[in-house]
This record gives sequence, C-alpha cells and structure tokens, in this order.
Amino acid sequence: MLELYWGSGSPFAWRVMLALEIKKIPYASRLIEFSKKQHRTPEFLAMNPRGKVPVIRDGDFVLSESLAILAYLDRKVPEPPLFGRTAAETGRVWRSVSETISYLEPAADDIVDPIFSGKAVEAAEAITAALPHLHEELQRIEEQLDRSPWLAGDAISAADLVAYPAIETLLRAAGKDAARALDLRLLPLEQHYRRLADWRGRIAALPGYERTYPPHWRAALRPAQTDSVS
Repeated sequence: MLELYWGSGSPFAWRVMLALEIKKIPYASRLIEFSKKQHRTPEFLAMNPRGKVPVIRDGDFVLSESLAILAYLDRKVPEPPLFGRTAAETGRVWRSVSETISYLEPAADDIVDPIFSGKAVEAAEAITAALPHLHEELQRIEEQLDRSPWLAGDAISAADLVAYPAIETLLRAAGKDAARALDLRLLPLEQHYRRLADWRGRIAALPGYERTYPPHWRAALRPAQTDSVS
C-alpha cells in the first residue's frame, strides 16, 4: 500500500491528501510531528534530505514535492484526471497552478506569515501594502468561478487542489485574534467573494474530505470560529 508522510496544516501535503481521496487510492497515513522533530530523523531525511512533507513511498519508489506527487498519482490512477483530458485542458490546469504559485501564494504569505508568527502588529503596514495584490488575485479567481464551477473548467483538477489549501490557510490566519485589528476584508468570505465561498463549499463536500482536514486545526476551533475558518 502507498504510504503518505504528511504534516498537519501543511498546504503542500493537503494537496496530495485531496488527490488521494478524489482518486480513491488507498494509503497508509504517516503523520509527521514537527514539534518532535520527526522530519529531521535519519529515517525521514533518507527519503527527503530537505526534511519537508509531503513524501510518498509506493513500494520501493519514494517521491517528494507535492506537484511531482500529483503528477505521479495522475499517471498511476488516471481517473478522474487531475491535469485534463485534452491539450487545452492541460494548458488551463497548468496555467491556474502557475498563477497560484507565482501570484496568489506570495501575496497570501505576506499576510499569513506575520499573523502566524505573532508579528502582525509590527508588520501591520506591510500587511496593508500587500492587501491590494492579494485581493487582485482573489478577484481573478472569483471571475473564473463565475465562468466555470472549478478553476480550470467543468471538472475538479490539480488547479483546485493547489489553490484550496493556500486559501484555507489564508482564511485561518484571517480568523486569528491578531488579525482582527487589521482590515483584511476576507471574513465572512461570502460577503466579499460569494463564488469563491461556494467553490470552497464544493470542495468541503467531496467524499473523504474530512480525512484531509488538518487535525490540529479542528482541535483548535472555537465554536464562534467554525463557519469562517473550517
């Protein structure tokens, strides 16, 4: 059976977990606890010298890097396809993946990182400066979702699996107490980006989704936060 080494809250591991559930690929879950330095053990570093998740082991084959793993899974179990059925579909998927990595994630990181590191107050000016770039990217996604139910067309694809964890991480940061003094214009999401909120709901309704949700996020949720960050 395929083994998945992952970390709770890792957006990169979350991409792979969603793919495994969508493709209904059985796997053995190997949760890596960063607080215990399990990603720095000799055994783990032998699989990935960078000490990062996700990593899969499929028999004697070991692979790291989430996009590489998505491509591997798509070739291993072709249905449903994550990278399109036609040349045009493949192009649209990769364009969306590239836009998320090149534009959305850097803009989100400028906001998420200071909040999660406890430096939101000191970084308030930089966060404010980053917001127009973030909202420009979110608006692009909103407009795409006005044209199709998924980011690259009529079917869920790698484009959605790459963007979704990044957006969930952003919304989790926006729900933190440290973010309340900042005018992020993100929550409640449906008031700002209705189609994006609907898309988020479609992913959360996927069979097996609950198995992918970061366990320490669920444990930390307060009842008042559930609707906005879960």
